[in-house]
Amino acid sequence: TAGVSSTMAFVPASLTTSRADRFSLNAGTEAAPSFTSDGAKSQVGNDSFLNENLMARAQNGPGKKNEESLKIGIVGAGLAGMVAAMDLADAGHQVEMFEVRPFVGGKVSSWQDKNGNHIEMGLHVFFGCYYNLFGIMKRTGGFDKNLRIKEHVHTFVNEGGKLGSLDFRFPIGAPVSGLQAFAKTEQLGLEDKFHNAVRLGTSPIVRALVDFDGGMDMVRELDEITFTEWFTQLGGKRGSLDRMWDAIAYALGFLDCDSISARCMLTIFMLFAIRTEASVLRMLDGSPQTGLHDPIIKYLEDRGVKINLSSPCREIVHDLDPETG
Repeated sequence: TAGVSSTMAFVPASLTTSRADRFSLNAGTEAAPSFTSDGAKSQVGNDSFLNENLMARAQNGPGKKNEESLKIGIVGAGLAGMVAAMDLADAGHQVEMFEVRPFVGGKVSSWQDKNGNHIEMGLHVFFGCYYNLFGIMKRTGGFDKNLRIKEHVHTFVNEGGKLGSLDFRFPIGAPVSGLQAFAKTEQLGLEDKFHNAVRLGTSPIVRALVDFDGGMDMVRELDEITFTEWFTQLGGKRGSLDRMWDAIAYALGFLDCDSISARCMLTIFMLFAIRTEASVLRMLDGSPQTGLHDPIIKYLEDRGVKINLSSPCREIVHDLDPETG
């Protein structure tokens, strides 16, 4: 994050810092991850999407202490940074965090204005397949207290206050519950329903029902085009995007269909088609700060983690191993 001050990332006490070894991070030079355990492998790639055991891993933490306690700095106090700090602190390390904003949370942040009103970055909904996040909330004590489960209905508020819906309630689960929800929705007319059926019926979602890995491989190839570009290739209409898909895109990434990647949208649709609970929505009872972040902050501070707000980091200082470079 660009800023006006410089902060040094912490390294083991046995190392010394040389200013000649300063460098700028380059995401393009990251080495591919190498894992030595089945537990680590299950948290990446296609397995991570359908792995309900990730909730238990997130809830229980790393499960062991490191023999050596390191001093570790984390740049950024979004959810990823805070969850990393939780695991590192539980593993016995000394952790300090640096956040450029005056509040934590990153894309899921909120803050209070001068009148005490909570201002949120955008709509925050929690789909039923967010196993990692639910595990974190159980670990910090916020899951049962701060999350409200919604009826299995996605509600759309249209101009003039008219309501529409995708009603997934049905005796048979996914994908049948989703198909009947789209067939009955008031948000789309018959022509739009036909074009949606053609587009989704020829999408990677169908393959994923019998071959999830193959379906995900197809979806990854669509990362360079927008959902609008993908949807309109076989006759999908603007009306469908305006009345239904834009709302879902905003809930996923605060972007409309003209901007959000087709990969992002189709990934969540695939989960809807495969897992009944994936389309069940939960919402926070209150703002993200009070319902999600405050329990995490307490968890971190109870373990000695220091969080520095309004603390931009311009560069990271590190040492190179004299033997390996």
